[in-house]
Amino acid sequence: MTALGAVLAREMLRFWQQRARLFSALVRPLVWFLVFAAGFRAALGLSIIPPYQTYITYQTYIVPGLCGMILLFNGMQSSLSLVHDRETGSMRLLLTAPLPRWWLLFAKLAAGTGVSVIQVYAFLAIAACFGVAMPWQGYLMVLPALMLAGLMLGALGLALSATVTQLENFAGVMNFVIFPCFFLSSALYPLWRMAESSDLLRDICAANPFTHAVEMIRFALYGQVNGTAAGWVCLAFAVFSAAALRGYDPARGMIRRRG
Repeated sequence: MTALGAVLAREMLRFWQQRARLFSALVRPLVWFLVFAAGFRAALGLSIIPPYQTYITYQTYIVPGLCGMILLFNGMQSSLSLVHDRETGSMRLLLTAPLPRWWLLFAKLAAGTGVSVIQVYAFLAIAACFGVAMPWQGYLMVLPALMLAGLMLGALGLALSATVTQLENFAGVMNFVIFPCFFLSSALYPLWRMAESSDLLRDICAANPFTHAVEMIRFALYGQVNGTAAGWVCLAFAVFSAAALRGYDPARGMIRRRG
């Protein structure tokens, strides 16, 4: 717990010293929310689908997806800092601490997820100011959903960071992961609208772990639990975590092969 507290304090201190990170993290979803979604508000109204009890505007539908966007980008950015820490040597010092490697990596994941959750709640507060407010219990129930989704996406970034040797290369890898994950999901459109275009496209979106993370957040914001989505997110977290542990294992992973 001392190690977890130290890593968490380090990430929070870094976040506090780089307060521009909060504003830069909010710019992207706010552009989608205030410009894109507002422009299609009348044209893309959605029918009654769970967890909604009435017809909703496109602006309301897109909010959970934009929360997922914040988690996705911040998870990749946290992994980008891992590549930087590895180049400067601080990551090597962390991994040589007399503690289980899996716990050290989990501490790094938990710290990055904590920063992401702060940014998501800041976005939800702004959305509420523009008239898209959730039930009060939803703001409480969404916390564990955000933590689980953030850990899953952070583990994905962690697994990718183990395969990249240079900071410049990781930025390119991020683009090949972030944009397919976001656009091939239910963040922008429900799956039944995807099926109207192509059954194959709908199946790809349904298999995307980010889709299940968004749906888990969507239901939680309205005080409901989507057990199926949570189960798939837990499974994806286990797979990505196993890949990250193998990648950072000096005896078997990419670190040994690079050496």
